[in-house]
Amino acid sequence: MAEQRTTAGAEDASLLKVLGNWDALALGFGAMIGFGWVVLTGGWIGSAGTMGATLAMVAGGVIMGVVGLTYAELTAAMPKAGGEHNFILRGMGPRWSFIGSWAITGGYVTIVAFEAVALPRTALYLFPGLNQIPLWEVAGSQVFLTWALVGALAAVVITFINIRGVKLAGVAQTFVVLFLLLIGLILIFGSFTGGSARNMEPLFTGGSAGFFAVLVVVPFLFVGFDVIPQSAEEVKIPARQIGKLVVVAVLMATVWYVMTILTTSSAMPANEIVEADIATADAMGALFGSDLMAKVLIAGGIAGILTSWNSLLLGASRLMYSMARSGMLPAWFGKLHPTYRTPANALMFIGGLSFLAPFFGESMLVWLVDSGAPSIVIAYILVSVVFVILRRREPSMDRPLRVGGAGNGGLIIGIAAAVLCVALLSLYLPGMPAALTPPPWILFGLWWVLGMFFLFRIPGGIAPGEDAEHRLLAALRKR
Repeated sequence: MAEQRTTAGAEDASLLKVLGNWDALALGFGAMIGFGWVVLTGGWIGSAGTMGATLAMVAGGVIMGVVGLTYAELTAAMPKAGGEHNFILRGMGPRWSFIGSWAITGGYVTIVAFEAVALPRTALYLFPGLNQIPLWEVAGSQVFLTWALVGALAAVVITFINIRGVKLAGVAQTFVVLFLLLIGLILIFGSFTGGSARNMEPLFTGGSAGFFAVLVVVPFLFVGFDVIPQSAEEVKIPARQIGKLVVVAVLMATVWYVMTILTTSSAMPANEIVEADIATADAMGALFGSDLMAKVLIAGGIAGILTSWNSLLLGASRLMYSMARSGMLPAWFGKLHPTYRTPANALMFIGGLSFLAPFFGESMLVWLVDSGAPSIVIAYILVSVVFVILRRREPSMDRPLRVGGAGNGGLIIGIAAAVLCVALLSLYLPGMPAALTPPPWILFGLWWVLGMFFLFRIPGGIAPGEDAEHRLLAALRKR
């Protein structure tokens, strides 16, 4: 078993360096701009009011920006596929590295599955007759075969594109992100010409509970900037520039979500937004007085689904590939396609999960959002802690990009990132204003039960350090 697991290391240098500046930025930004901005904006406005939702999103953007700074420095210092996996392995050792890697992989997988469910949900808006051939009910939601097949077949196509090569995936991502940005510009134009500031009232509703109800979805909405570190071995730009792109992607996503809230709230009174089927699409139709423009916005939503789906499938597969070549997962996950040199087995595993997700119906949308967020925040906490550890333990480590300077500024950023993420994680716990319901905790628990099976197979007593991966592989060979 150990020999099989370590064979993945032989393919360590086999990923192709084919991505440029824009490719990497499009992957990071596109990963963050999924379908949430289309389907969740009405709920944000209803929970917190226009300015309450805006402030919550800005606060979330600041938190993610601080975390992004730690990622920027670590990515520039360790530009290897797997991102968090490599950072935590060097700073805290194999078992903590597995926990962080498994956490962010779980977050990615939930979002990939979310997009597989969101696509038929969006298609139903365009094609009301899509629901044919009823199958079963899940949590009171009827599942139709034709509806589910839209998401399932899309899972096959997107997985196939990623297996064919990261460059093809990057080209597809760039095209779709440009279309998405065009939709955003149209929405802004419509808000200025057909919107009203009076529609934005009330500016605040729900008090602190409303504010936190929006804030807790931030990890789910912003996860994706860390896809840039996952693809670092496939990017042909200087390491320092890779780190900078992480922060730029977070800033772009913050602006996007704030823009969506403001333009949507300007289109219709708050009570109509809350009652709308897909609020942002209905807002676009109201701004231009055209049902056609509502459908154009839905096309933008589909673009967001595809960019997020594509990026996070890429990121999750690179994480599983990195864990396999370190011996943390079976070598099967680290096998590269003989022609396209992509982690084909990891892609097929995650693609298979996304193929199944639509058959659980629309109820999965909320469950997936809520179940993935705590895992994402756990990974961010560990990366922030590692940032501080490496600043103290390895002050002379080669850092092409050093955030906060060489003094205590960097330490302050790392500590702030860890504290902010711990506070964010606490919001999901029972008794808090935005505590999760049982179904998301069940999904969260199932993912971690599976993870524990692999965790306890990792040898203990292996100290962190630059060569931790090699010492781990040596220990596995002796078994």
